Amino acid sequence: MTSQSASPSMNPYDAMSPVAQAAYRARAAAADIAPLPRAAKDDALLAMADALEVRTAEIVQANAEDVAKAREAGTSESVVDRLTLTPERVRAIAADVRHVAALPDPVGEVVRGSTLPNGLDLRQVRVPLGVVGIIYEARPNVTVDAAALCLKAGNAVLLRGSSSAYASNTALVRVLRDAVGGAGLPADAVQLVPGESRDSVRELMRARGLVDVLIPRGGASLIRTVVEESTVPVIETGTGNCHVYVDAEADIDMAIDILINSKAQRVSVCNAAETLLVHQDIAPRFLPRALEALAEAGVTVHGDERVLPYAEGSKAAVVPATAEDWETEYLSYDIAAAVVDSLDAAVAHIRLWTSGHTEAIVTTSQAAARRFTQLVDSTTVAVNASTRFTDGGQFGFGAEIGISTQKLHARGPMGLPELTSTKYIVTGDGHIR
Repeated sequence: MTSQSASPSMNPYDAMSPVAQAAYRARAAAADIAPLPRAAKDDALLAMADALEVRTAEIVQANAEDVAKAREAGTSESVVDRLTLTPERVRAIAADVRHVAALPDPVGEVVRGSTLPNGLDLRQVRVPLGVVGIIYEARPNVTVDAAALCLKAGNAVLLRGSSSAYASNTALVRVLRDAVGGAGLPADAVQLVPGESRDSVRELMRARGLVDVLIPRGGASLIRTVVEESTVPVIETGTGNCHVYVDAEADIDMAIDILINSKAQRVSVCNAAETLLVHQDIAPRFLPRALEALAEAGVTVHGDERVLPYAEGSKAAVVPATAEDWETEYLSYDIAAAVVDSLDAAVAHIRLWTSGHTEAIVTTSQAAARRFTQLVDSTTVAVNASTRFTDGGQFGFGAEIGISTQKLHARGPMGLPELTSTKYIVTGDGHIR
């Protein structure tokens, strides 16, 4: 009987799509990163920050291609602003990465622990999620924020940005992978999902078993699509239809400062205010000044029938509000405005129209502040403070991965702890049940 040499087995990667190959490589990288000590991860993060600064010109040049294409396509200036990277913005992004490196490592933290009556030692500890997929729109800074936070929490990340930022994201990921690999960690911990078509997005959303969790960041349409079509578990980040309510007992100067900062400090972000609600008792004193201040900031007010009369004879840009205005996340120099009969009426309006992101009350009344914070069910409720503070960096979490508007696992700005899960470690001494 003659023996025949067996044909070489086919590499399993040969039958996989490029997206599946990336996911398998990410799983291998995640397994290697999970047990690493903090120092190894921090060294890689600092190398990433240094590389961003050293290779800024390369990044900005690639970004200029995306910006030019966006303007040629007639993209709104608010979206172009989010897309644009300048040397100053790249330096700020690098500083955020260094901030993340300086934060405590959540992996291994004991969430709770006890010795059971039978002598078993029980500990619940934080562990990495594994492979995190990020689907996002034209914000290249998310590429770096996500990579830094996922790596610090011991995860591998698959990044799927929009095609409008493809050149920028490609350059950024190239820089980050070189830095991570140079620091001795698997470069596949940071990957750009192959492809620019929607097919690659769909495949990522259906990569259950390869990808542990998806986090969408972007507009309502993107988030809804990911939530409704994914078989991979999703942490839902939400749109920002944020409200500022000026109470009857508000300090008017403070209220105007908070309103203008909430709306106009940067309009293209999810924590910018989109609706102003004013108690009827303070409206005659507050609204004339507020409308003038908004006009000076370049903001158009979409006012209800009780707001419109206050614009007569002024330079304020006020147009009649429509039903759509109350649910709109403008991301532009526009704000909806209404006069309400009471604090409870303001709360009722918010409950009807909010996206659950951030709501603010301006008041000198502790009772009003307490009632507002009790009744309003959003991720963040601000008292005498701008809505713009709802941010991982402002909260001291480092560069956030997103702001979750759901109620499972993570809610509000998501920092490092929200990029971990937990497991139980049970230690006995020959215990049997």
